[in-house]
Amino acid sequence: MTIFDDPRSLAQELERVGHIVAPELATTCVLAHRLGKPLLCEGSPGVGKTSLARALARASGGPFIRLQCHDGLEASQALYDWDFAKQILHVRTIEAASGSAGERIDALRLDDELHDRAFLLARPILRAIEDSRGLEPDEPRPVLLIDEIDRAGDEFDALLLEALADWSVTVPELGTISTQTPPLVILTSNRTRDLHDALRRRCLYQWFDQPGAEAESRILSLHVPEADESLRRAVIAAANRLRSADLFKPPGTAEAIDWLRALHALGLGELDDPAIAATISAVLKDADDLAPARTVLSPFGGDGT
Repeated sequence: MTIFDDPRSLAQELERVGHIVAPELATTCVLAHRLGKPLLCEGSPGVGKTSLARALARASGGPFIRLQCHDGLEASQALYDWDFAKQILHVRTIEAASGSAGERIDALRLDDELHDRAFLLARPILRAIEDSRGLEPDEPRPVLLIDEIDRAGDEFDALLLEALADWSVTVPELGTISTQTPPLVILTSNRTRDLHDALRRRCLYQWFDQPGAEAESRILSLHVPEADESLRRAVIAAANRLRSADLFKPPGTAEAIDWLRALHALGLGELDDPAIAATISAVLKDADDLAPARTVLSPFGGDGT
């Protein structure tokens, strides 16, 4: 048996490790596991996309593998690369041994030796595929997080589609490395660019909304259980006011958690002027947001900074 036997069991296990999911998201995760399909999670920053992947790994007991996407991401960073330092050391060792024995180096044999699996560096996608090979149905699978895929270019979409289509990576010198039991793949996007349609069709899809007040209260109580309920609700109310303002970087649930932690760390039990001034750095991440924040936080007792 696994935690993916049914959505209710999965939701309970995720809550046990500190992550609350709606029933429809739990169902989508179960389907991703059973169908062997990647799950594409889109939404604003700070709404729990990345933390879902971490929670799935903690709850299932599978290894957590992360690929952080960025502009200019190359195949050698996502799939595999050769350990050049180790290869050079091997060549020098052979040269030294051959020289002392008066033997000539066989170039073809040396090339074969240098492209042995021992010299291959498995990057996140290949690692996830290799770690999935030979697993029994009830064994925990690796959870591969491909984070902020929208920050990589269109070329990476095509590269990823090829790898995920057959759950394989081809290394010209070694052949194709594949798995019959795919890892659980979570892709996240903040929608800063459109992803390739073919990649979207390959995935199951989940849109992440900002959770409602009650759901967010449950989340904060899991992450900061030592904080008073009144302070927790005050933070949620203040965070919602900030989200309704015209901010460049509105706070997500992650920032609300940080805010509550900051207040509790300073021993502040009320969200008044001094408390807001002391902890606003946990919430606002852009200088242009300070002015509108003063306006929307003023009902809490001051200028908010």
